[in-house]
Amino acid sequence: MKRHGFIKVCAATPEIRVADVDFNVKNISDAAKKAAEGGAQLIVFPELCVTGYTCGDLFNQRALLSAAEEGIASLAKSLPAGALVFAGSPLEKDGRLYNCAFAFCGGAVIGVVPKSCIPNYGEFYERRHFSPAGEGVGEILLCGKNVPFGTDIIFRAENMPLFTIACEICEDLWVPMPPSVRHALAGANIVCNLSCSDEIAGKAEYRRNLVKMQSSKIIGGYIYSDSGDGESTTDMVFAGHNLICENGTLLAESKLFENGLTFADIDVDKLDGERRRCSSSYFSGATTEHKTIYFTAAECSAEVEREFPQLPFVPKSGKRLAERTELILDLQTMGLVKRLKHTRAKTAVIGISGGLDSALALLVTCRAFRTLGKDLKDIIAITMPGFGTTGKTLKSSVNLSDALGVTLRKVDITPSVTRHFEDIGHDASILDVTYENAQARMRTLILMDTANKTGGLVIGTGDLSELALGWATYNGDHMSMYAVNSGVPKTLVKHLIKFEADRLGGAAKDTLEVILATEISPELLPPDKSGKIAQKTEDIVGPYILHDFFLYYAVRWGFAPSKVRFIAHKAFSGTFDGEVIDKWLKNFYRRFFAQQFKRSCIPDGVKVGTVMLSPRGDWRMPSDACAAVWMDDID
Repeated sequence: MKRHGFIKVCAATPEIRVADVDFNVKNISDAAKKAAEGGAQLIVFPELCVTGYTCGDLFNQRALLSAAEEGIASLAKSLPAGALVFAGSPLEKDGRLYNCAFAFCGGAVIGVVPKSCIPNYGEFYERRHFSPAGEGVGEILLCGKNVPFGTDIIFRAENMPLFTIACEICEDLWVPMPPSVRHALAGANIVCNLSCSDEIAGKAEYRRNLVKMQSSKIIGGYIYSDSGDGESTTDMVFAGHNLICENGTLLAESKLFENGLTFADIDVDKLDGERRRCSSSYFSGATTEHKTIYFTAAECSAEVEREFPQLPFVPKSGKRLAERTELILDLQTMGLVKRLKHTRAKTAVIGISGGLDSALALLVTCRAFRTLGKDLKDIIAITMPGFGTTGKTLKSSVNLSDALGVTLRKVDITPSVTRHFEDIGHDASILDVTYENAQARMRTLILMDTANKTGGLVIGTGDLSELALGWATYNGDHMSMYAVNSGVPKTLVKHLIKFEADRLGGAAKDTLEVILATEISPELLPPDKSGKIAQKTEDIVGPYILHDFFLYYAVRWGFAPSKVRFIAHKAFSGTFDGEVIDKWLKNFYRRFFAQQFKRSCIPDGVKVGTVMLSPRGDWRMPSDACAAVWMDDID
C-alpha cells in the first residue's frame, strides 16, 4: 500500500513500577507489540521507563543498573523486529551514569543517545546521579556488539529515505538551544523526545505550546512521550501527556492521567518539501558531526488516519472564526487603502455583475472608503448587461448598490458589441470564444475609461481560483488597476460574503444571500428558454470546492498529482466519486499549465493566505512549461 510519505508513529506510555525492571520490560514489550499491530513504524516510550524515572538514589545501586542492562538485552529480543523503537534506561559508561534513549530495530540495539541537558533545580536533581552527554559520537559494547553512543545521531531508513529520526530527552527541549535544532539542520525530519515531566497546574498547556512551537521551528515532526501512572508520587504526579506535532500543528494528544498509545501519521514528504521551499540554505544536511545509522523501516498497511478538510482555505469554525475572517477582510481593505491614498484616486470603479466576486470587491471597497473617510457615492458601480445577462443578476446588482449606498450606473453593452462584431467581421450567431471575449473586453474598456474620466481606479474582481484555472478573458476581466480578490480563492469568497452579510444585515444581507445562492457564471452566452443562466462555470471547469483543494495541496505544499489525488479521495469520500475527482484533477493540471501566461501579467493585489499566484511574489513559472510529467503522474 502506497502511503505517499505518511509515517505511522506512536507515543506509548505503559504502566510501570519503580525499580521493577522485569515488570516494566514486559509492559514495554507488550505495548510495542500493540503499537506495531496498529501499524506503527516508529514507537517512542518515556524517559527511563525501563527502571522508572523516580528511583532517586537507587540509581547508585549496582543491582538496579545490572537489572537495567539485562532488561535492555531482553527488550532487544522481545520488541517487534520491524518497528524502530526508542525506550529510556540508565547506562553506565566509563565510570559515569547517563540518562539514555535506546534505539531498537531488527532484534538489536542500533544506537544509544544520552541526555544532553541535565536539570538541577526545583524538584529535579538529576545531576546528583547523571552526567551530561559529551561531544561527538563514540561506541559502547552492548549485548556483545559495539553500538554507536552519542547525541548527534541520525537514524535513516534505507527503504524510505525521508524517514529520518533523531532523539532528545526531556529537559533537552526546555533549554534555549535544544539539540533538536541541530538534529533538524543535519537532516532529521522527525525528532522524538523521551520525557518524564511532572504535572502541575497550567503545565500541560505550556508543554503543548512548547512542542508545537519546536516542531514549527525545526519544520519537522515531533513525538513527545511522557511518563504516567506508575512513577512514584512521593513528591510529584505524572500524567502521561503524550503529544505528536507536525510543523506547528498538533496531530494527536493523549488525555492526562490515562496511560496508553497515541497514534498519528507524520507526513515526511510534506516536511521535506517545506524545508526545500523556504529554508533550503539551512536544511542542507551539510553538518558533518552527526553519524547516520541505517535501518530497514517496516512497511505499513494501515490506512492513513489523517483528516483533510474539504475547505483548506476557509477558517475553521470556533471561537476565533470571526477574528480570522475579519483579519482577511482587513488585509484586502488595507491593501486597497494604501493604493487609493498613493494614487490620490477620487473614485473607485467596479464592474458589478450580481455575482460573487464583484460583490466581495464592492464590499471591500466600501470598507476602504469608510477607513479613509471618503463618501461612498464616489464608488461607481457599473452594471453592464449584455447578451447573457439575466434579470436575476441584474436585479442583484441594482439592489446591492442601493443597499450599500454607492453610485450605480447602467451601460448596456449590446449595441457597442454588435457594432464591434461588424468591425471585425464576426457573425453574431456564432457563439464562440470571440463572441464571449468581445463582451468581457468591452466591459473592461468601459471601466477603464470611466476611471480615467472620474480620476479613479478600476478595482479588479477576479479571484485566486480563476487565476489558477485561467478562467478570465485576457486583457478583459483579467485586467484592472488593483485586484483586491487576487489572493482569495472562490470557496473563501463565499465565506467572506456570508460573514459581511451577517454583519451588515437588512437589505444588504438579503441581496447578498441571493447572490450566494446564484449559479456561478460569466453570463457571456444567452440565457436558456426560461430566462435562466445557461452558462454555468462549474459545469465547464469543475466544482470550485475541488479546484481549491487541488490548488492548496499542489501549490502550497508542492505535492505530486498522485498524492493530491490520494488525499482528495480521502477528503471527498461520500461527496464525489473517484472518477469525478480524477476527471477534474486532470482538468486542473491541464488548465493550470496552459493558462500561466495570464498569471504572468496580472495586476497588483494583496496576499491574504499561504497561496498567491502573483509573478512578483509567490509564484514564478514559465508560461510555456510542459505538463507531461504531472499528467503522467496522475495516470
